[in-house]
Amino acid sequence: MPGWNFADVWEVVAEALPDAPAQVQGDRRSTYAELDRRADGIARAFLDGGAKQQDKVALYLYNGPEYLESMFAAFKAGLAPVNTNYRYAEDELVYLWDNADAVAVVFHGCFADRCDRVRNHLPGVRTWLWVDDGTGPCPDWAIDYEQAAASATERTIPPWGRSEDDLLLLYTGGTTGMPKGVMWRQDDLFLTLNGATPRPYGPDRDLDKVRELCDSPSMVAMPAAPLMHGTGMFTSIGSLSAGGSIVTLENRSFEPAELLDTVQREGVNTIAWVGDAFAKPVLRALDAQPGTWDISSLVLIVSSGVMWSEETKQGLLRHHGGMILADAFSSSEALGLGTSYSTAAGTSHTATFQLGENTRVIDDDGRDVVPGSGVIGRVAVGGRNPVGYYKDEAKSAATFLMIDGKRYSVPGDYAMVEADGSLSLLGRGSVCINTGGEKVFPEEVEEVLKLHPSVHDAVAVGVPDEKFGEAITAVVEAEPGEQIDESDVINHVKQKLAAYKAPKRVVVVDTIGRAPNGKVDYKALRSQALEALGL
Repeated sequence: MPGWNFADVWEVVAEALPDAPAQVQGDRRSTYAELDRRADGIARAFLDGGAKQQDKVALYLYNGPEYLESMFAAFKAGLAPVNTNYRYAEDELVYLWDNADAVAVVFHGCFADRCDRVRNHLPGVRTWLWVDDGTGPCPDWAIDYEQAAASATERTIPPWGRSEDDLLLLYTGGTTGMPKGVMWRQDDLFLTLNGATPRPYGPDRDLDKVRELCDSPSMVAMPAAPLMHGTGMFTSIGSLSAGGSIVTLENRSFEPAELLDTVQREGVNTIAWVGDAFAKPVLRALDAQPGTWDISSLVLIVSSGVMWSEETKQGLLRHHGGMILADAFSSSEALGLGTSYSTAAGTSHTATFQLGENTRVIDDDGRDVVPGSGVIGRVAVGGRNPVGYYKDEAKSAATFLMIDGKRYSVPGDYAMVEADGSLSLLGRGSVCINTGGEKVFPEEVEEVLKLHPSVHDAVAVGVPDEKFGEAITAVVEAEPGEQIDESDVINHVKQKLAAYKAPKRVVVVDTIGRAPNGKVDYKALRSQALEALGL
């Protein structure tokens, strides 16, 4: 029998709750009926632009109503949405959209000049939808998003229909260098996310059950994290499937006071963010101005992508003991690896998780790690998993493994299983740097560092950082007779890569000390960096 498709579900939710709030951003408010109608208009624009079955649509947007509208539109038209990191530089955009075979791009106006500069390198992109953000006029090569959204006169259904096999592509930097597109079947992703909502519909597609259960608005959810990443995206589309309301912040840089003001004004029930980069500024604001904000509506704050500290959780719970604070141990290609919950009754230790229902830890021989044995193994999750990585069979084969006759996602996280069955996470078995939830592959940064005229050789390492978890530090060896100017080296990287990939500090060493095979001792160089920085 046919499986779940997000567009079908969201259309039924809109029919059941037409006047319920679907999206809120400041003074901008849309009901489910308006969300549905506007997405029909955008879907028609994609199809009129020549998009074919399961063509890819890139979303190059900050948080806001247009993000989920565009995703809804792609689902309606039987197309596959593709997230785009808005921090990417031009070369990175060209790589991503070319790799994804994108035929359409939806972009905020502030990116118009950048899009214009890359258009000639992307002949496959036939439709450019411009979202007005007050930064300039619509280019003559683009379509005005608002005009397209307002143009719908009927339900948009493509001639090829919709399917449970339709894809969502979530591009992730991962630990392998250039971004990889994780391919999620809609049926698999829907069932994985819907089970964690207040309205689970069950494994079998039943739109009448959706209509029956959506008899009133569900919870108010705030993706404080970017919608371009899985943390914000997945929590939001799960909430929409249950008839919830999505509240996004207006500022494009995080302001804790804005978040707290919005929680109070909109009665936000759940927040999705990324670790201490969000939690610590919010806690500082609450501590500095106790009693200023009413956050009693909050039921759940979930963090994914990077862990947040036990001390921060305890501090937040002092301001509202009725919340549940959750660390979701997941990745783009492996949801539900484990979860850590903290409440006023008890706080979990950082990096300690309860294994998910379909999770196991395996040793190098594929056997389960015995609890309490002290053996380090790789975390594997079974059940509903992605199809693989888009156009990368080798990486797919290395990550999605058959174990005891069942398919598992094994993205490379290492852990020990404690005697009580809990999991102590050790991190990726590579040198990938996780800075504020953004995964940065060191060699990508290093190649740019080595293009600087004063740099002979370089590596990038992660060092502890209170705000971001890890901060990128460049360890460089100077060209003979050259002096290293720290700010100049950092700015050089920012000219080539997204700013978050640029080092925060530069440490100069006599030699990188490469072996004859070109390899370096990252552990030793990181130790040198820590010593030089006094960490």
